[in-house]
Amino acid sequence: MTIKHDWTKEEILEIYNKPFMELLYEAATVHRQQHDPNTVQVSTLLSIKTGGCPEDCGYCPQAARYHTDLEGNDLMSVNQVKAQALRAKATGSSRVCMGAAWRNVKDGSEFDNVLEMVRTINKLDMEVCCTLGMLTENQAQRLAEAGLYAYNHNLDTSEDYYKEVISTRGFEDRLQTINNVRKTNVTVCSGGIIGMGESEADRAGMLVALATLNPQPESVPINALVPVEGTPMAEEKPVPIWDMIRMVATTRIVMPETQVRLSAGRTQMSREGQAMCFFAGANSIFAGDKLLTTPNPDVNEDMEMFKMLGLNPQKAFEKKSQPVSVAADKSQFNSQDEKPKWSRPGHKIERNLQAQEKAKSKPGF
Repeated sequence: MTIKHDWTKEEILEIYNKPFMELLYEAATVHRQQHDPNTVQVSTLLSIKTGGCPEDCGYCPQAARYHTDLEGNDLMSVNQVKAQALRAKATGSSRVCMGAAWRNVKDGSEFDNVLEMVRTINKLDMEVCCTLGMLTENQAQRLAEAGLYAYNHNLDTSEDYYKEVISTRGFEDRLQTINNVRKTNVTVCSGGIIGMGESEADRAGMLVALATLNPQPESVPINALVPVEGTPMAEEKPVPIWDMIRMVATTRIVMPETQVRLSAGRTQMSREGQAMCFFAGANSIFAGDKLLTTPNPDVNEDMEMFKMLGLNPQKAFEKKSQPVSVAADKSQFNSQDEKPKWSRPGHKIERNLQAQEKAKSKPGF
């Protein structure tokens, strides 16, 4: 399909505010046209350097200026990261995302160690993602040469609301890092957070900034704010699940080929709410009991949910899950007589629908 890159805020707001059932139907339709609805990409997020960040992001407990009782740590060793990656792979993750609490990457021994971490995880036949702050073009190229699969650099919110969230770097700085990554073969992961006091127009503005990139990001995380005591946003109210579903559905419609990641805030969502997000087009999650510093569902809980919903983890290095053509899907037929499954005893729904249509055609119906 042709990807639209000239979205306006008004167009996206119109989608976001559609009647709920219409929005879900449209998003689910787009999702099935572009992806296998029963496949979800699973990533594990690992904080390789925690705390002490000089930034002032209002939502982040890793900012050195906030008193959040966060226990910081220096950069992990390559062996520690490898052990964590092996554990993640054993529990179903196809990607390891390494995050460091840096404002920007600085050349030197620490960056050299990160490059070795990338090479090490790559040899495990896993995708590697990093989120390290701002990057120069040269640093992005070095990460690419080491085998980096994706670089995460969230926009966080709209350009208009950005100054209410952070003052230590500009919105254009974030776009420049994404541009530097785009000059390599590394894919882009960029999304944002809702629930920080922004308006619906700001949510649409963030999606405009992402959807008008050409190409659009290969992955877009949609986060619900997890308020942390000691940060300026500690008193923000939890995001209603309906807002998350609407945001996921709208993202799916305006960025049809992108993997939409249901990210932070899942501990506050019921399984039913998460299932609605998957139906609306989310096809990626973070697994593990922690997202850098905030809580996340236990991986065993996620695998139990996957089993309940009939979801399968995506294999590593698939650009996206492939849509399933019903006509070409031989699993829809019996192996012996090629009749549809619903024609077998016990599959009454389709037969009932056919009977109703037949009855409508009779005189006097």
